[in-house]
Amino acid sequence: MTRERELTAIAERYARRDVGDRYSLLRPEVWQMLQERERALLRELARREGRPQDWHLAEVGCGAGGNLLEMLRMGFAPEHLQGIELLAERHELARQVLPASLRLTLGDASQAPMAPASQDLVLQSTVFSSILSDPVQQQLAAAMWSWLKPGGAVLWYDFIIDNPRNRDVRGVPLRRVRELFPQGQLRWRRVTLAPPLARLVCRLHPGAYTVFNSIPWLRTHVLAVIEKP
Repeated sequence: MTRERELTAIAERYARRDVGDRYSLLRPEVWQMLQERERALLRELARREGRPQDWHLAEVGCGAGGNLLEMLRMGFAPEHLQGIELLAERHELARQVLPASLRLTLGDASQAPMAPASQDLVLQSTVFSSILSDPVQQQLAAAMWSWLKPGGAVLWYDFIIDNPRNRDVRGVPLRRVRELFPQGQLRWRRVTLAPPLARLVCRLHPGAYTVFNSIPWLRTHVLAVIEKP
């Protein structure tokens, strides 16, 4: 019941959000955040052996499919990609834009029909910060870990600092990431200028993002690779 209550609560929290154009790619802070994260992710993928077209990747909380579209652009084969999304309206949006050969699953990712040791990479982007239940976080992390092949990795992007203005989310510090994946080998870097600050400084000038983002303690997110031995 804990998991079912938390999943229902997540859907309700998302339903009452009104973000307007806050995440529009036409906003200077948004495209700079995205490009920064993409550069960091590409650096990590370049360290791996093999070729993207041969790798199998699953995304937890794929939303409207934006990250999976990026993976296609990076060279992943659509038949080797799959996404899992809890919210029906986002799942439908993803289905509209992604290739038919890319498998999409609607529902609870911790219960997804994913074969053990079938994935080279498992991606999550700001999913765990939306889960307020520790046991539900743990169940999802355990499922993700079971999907990975030996030598595979979780690709993790999430924020580490609580947002006092938004009680619907919570930061996931590195100590919690280590608790969730105790057997993993963790490599990480801080990225992303604090979004409220980024919105503010980019009103002055888009170039201000780079200036303020050069200060490490103003970055609120972590891009991490958690490798499975």
